[in-house]
Amino acid sequence: MGCCSNHGDATGRTTGPFAEGRELVDFVYQAHGGSLRNKPLPGGGLATACQGCGTGFNLTTFVGKCPACGGVHAVSPPRSNDAANIQFAGTGYQLPEG
Repeated sequence: MGCCSNHGDATGRTTGPFAEGRELVDFVYQAHGGSLRNKPLPGGGLATACQGCGTGFNLTTFVGKCPACGGVHAVSPPRSNDAANIQFAGTGYQLPEG
């Protein structure tokens, strides 16, 4: 499956590029063997506010952190044209090491 497939998991939650919250962050982080996470967003990024602490920042890669609290946010390629599609992994979420 490519990065743009979308399906449900065993619990019936949506996974893939149209998932939400932590599921979307995990999906984008792992997509294409992890090569997508640090790629620059088209157009130089998306202006947003951290969904954890409210601090404004520019998400410049598909997976990024709030500079104030470290909250992890992500957006998938098919939805990367609109900051409203940025998803927050949740308070206390840590990116895997490596």
